[in-house]
Parts: sequence; C-alpha cells; structure tokens
Amino acid sequence: MPIAILALALGTFGIGTTEFVIMGMLPIVGADLGVDVPTAGQYVSSYAIGVVVGAPLLTALTVRLARRWTLVGLLVLFTLGNLLSALAPTHEALLATRFLTGLPHGAFFGVGVLVAASLVAPGRRGRAMATVVLGLTVANVVGVPAGTFIAQQLGWRWTFAAIALVGVVATVAVGVLAPRGERDTTAAGSLRAELAAFARPQVLLTLAVVIFGLGGLFASYSYVTPMLTDVAGLAESSVPWVLVLVGVGMTAGSFLGGRMSDRSTLATLAGGLVVVIAVLLALTAFLDSPAVAVVLLVLLGFGSLALGPAIQMRIVEQAGGAPTMVSAGVQSAFNIANTIGAWLGGAVIAAGAGLRAPNLVGAALAVVGLVILGASALLELRQRRTTTTAQPEPVPAAA
Repeated sequence: MPIAILALALGTFGIGTTEFVIMGMLPIVGADLGVDVPTAGQYVSSYAIGVVVGAPLLTALTVRLARRWTLVGLLVLFTLGNLLSALAPTHEALLATRFLTGLPHGAFFGVGVLVAASLVAPGRRGRAMATVVLGLTVANVVGVPAGTFIAQQLGWRWTFAAIALVGVVATVAVGVLAPRGERDTTAAGSLRAELAAFARPQVLLTLAVVIFGLGGLFASYSYVTPMLTDVAGLAESSVPWVLVLVGVGMTAGSFLGGRMSDRSTLATLAGGLVVVIAVLLALTAFLDSPAVAVVLLVLLGFGSLALGPAIQMRIVEQAGGAPTMVSAGVQSAFNIANTIGAWLGGAVIAAGAGLRAPNLVGAALAVVGLVILGASALLELRQRRTTTTAQPEPVPAAA
C-alpha cells in the first residue's frame, strides 16, 4: 500500500475525530460556555451544516485544480477551523468555527478516495479507497475517546488544539507524498452531467435514506454522554472507554457492511436499518442498565456504520456514470442527518421528555428511512420489469 494513502487516512482520521468528539464532551463545553446540553447540541449541527454547504461547493470550485493542492488547501482550512475552535471565547464563536471546520469535510473525502484509487492497480482500488475511509472508523476507536479524555483532564480547548496538530501533520504528509500535478481532466466536460445525476429518482431516494436512516443514529448518539452518566449511572471517566467499544462496533459494521454490499446493497441497507430501529427501541427500555446500555450502543454503532459501504455503492450505481458530485452529496446527506437528528433529540430533551426520548425519535426517523428504502426497491423492481417487457421478441430464423 503506497504511503501516500496512509497520509490521506491520517487526514480522514483528524476529520472523523473532530466531527464525533464533540458528542462525548457536550456537557463539558456547554458548562464552560454557559449553555445547557440541548443548546450545546448546536455544535454538532453547526459542523454538519458546514459539511452540507462545503461538500458540493468546494468540490465544484476545486474540480479544475491539481488534486494534491486541493487536498492540501482543504487540510489547511480544516486545521484553521480546529485552531479557532480551541480559541473560541463564546458559544456563538464556537458555532461559527465549527461551521468553518465542517466545510472541507466532504470535498476531502471525495478527492481523497479518487487519489488513493489512482495510486494502485485497478484490482486494488477498492482496498485503497477503503483504507482512506478507515481513518474515519479509527477516529471513533482512538481519536474520539482520546479527545474526550483530554477534555475531561485538561479542558475541551486542548482537544481541539490536539486535533489541529493532527491537521498540521496530515497537511505536511499529503503535501510531500501525494502525486504531483494530477488533475481531473474530465471535470470541465462532465460537471453538468454530475449535477444532472441529482435529478435521478433513485439518487434522491438513496440520499433520503441517508438523511432519515442515519438521522436516527444522531438523534440518540449526540447525547450519549448525558444518557450514560445521568440515566445509566456510569461515571464520567468511563465514557471514553464506552466510546472505544462503540468505535470498535462501528469499525466491525463498516467492514462487514462492505462484504455484504458486494452481494446486495438493498439487503444490507434494510438489515442495517432494522438493527438501528431495534437497538434504539431497546435503549429506551433498558438505558438504566449500564451493561445492557453499553452493549446496545455497540450494536447501534455496528448497524449504523454497516450502512455506509452499501450507501456509497448504491449511489454510484444509480449515478449513471457521473458519481463525483453525488458522492460528495452523500457526505452532505450524512450531515443533514446529523443536523436533523441532533436538533430533534435536543428538542425533546428541552421539552422535558427526558434523556430516553431521543432514542424514540431516532427509531421513528429510521422507520421513515426504511419506508423510503422500500419505495426505492419497488421502483427498481418496476424499472426492471419495464426494461424486460420493452425488449423486442426474438425473430425466428428463416426456414
């Protein structure tokens, strides 16, 4: 595996850490800046909005640039956002810096996997792309628990400072090791086709599955720390270790989801959503049992991340040969899910429904995602039948 791919994975590790670590330290940040936990949930949403805006915008703006310099520029912006987050003096300032940090997220993933694929033989491209994305899952195993521990011991500002340091190292590594002068030579002629792919019904349905299905994850997981400490009764010092286990579940789900997607993306998506719904309903009932709650959270991470490879494969299959922008669109949809889920979860807490309620909200969102997936499957079946009946009858051979 070329070392440049590991440099790209370091970048996705930093991005994954800064996206998810805030969920493990919401009470700490909120207490320091004088806001309650539901209001602190806006730090999750502001980052997600940055991704939604930045993924298509920065992908379009940088499509003519050499990919190496695009990646370096995106990492510089990411590093700056984390540094400013560490220095943010107020709640409003942190909302702004979280938005800034989220802007390069989707474009870096989109360009990074393309560069990784270009560095290896055709038969190894899937593995190379998976290595880049692996940085995200490793972030949940190592980066998020470590960042939460740093926040508990030294303060949340040091967590963002540490992530900024990761960004500096990744920027230098990518700048030195990424291939030089490589451009997307097809970009100018295909940008219209890339945008037109969003008009395809199956593309829109798949993005909707992401928004509602993974919105269910974020409605619950955005408030994992207060659920574990205030309801399950775990000590705050135990939270990083729980997050390690959840990260292991996410990594296993991503790995198994990739293998299952090779057989059937629809079945993998349906199975993952059913797991998410069942786990969230069980969490509502058994959240006050620490051991059961931890096991269920691991299963939630497993089921949710199993959806990732299937979603990516299905969106590319349905894009009609123009996958770049819709791939970035997956990141936007993922973070719309993040925004909606975190907001709805915080809203029911603020309304006095308690810390179990976000799990019910999440289950409801995932049910909507499953219904949309069913509509997508029916549309695909109808299209196949139409294609079959439209084929001309074979002409009998002359006697």
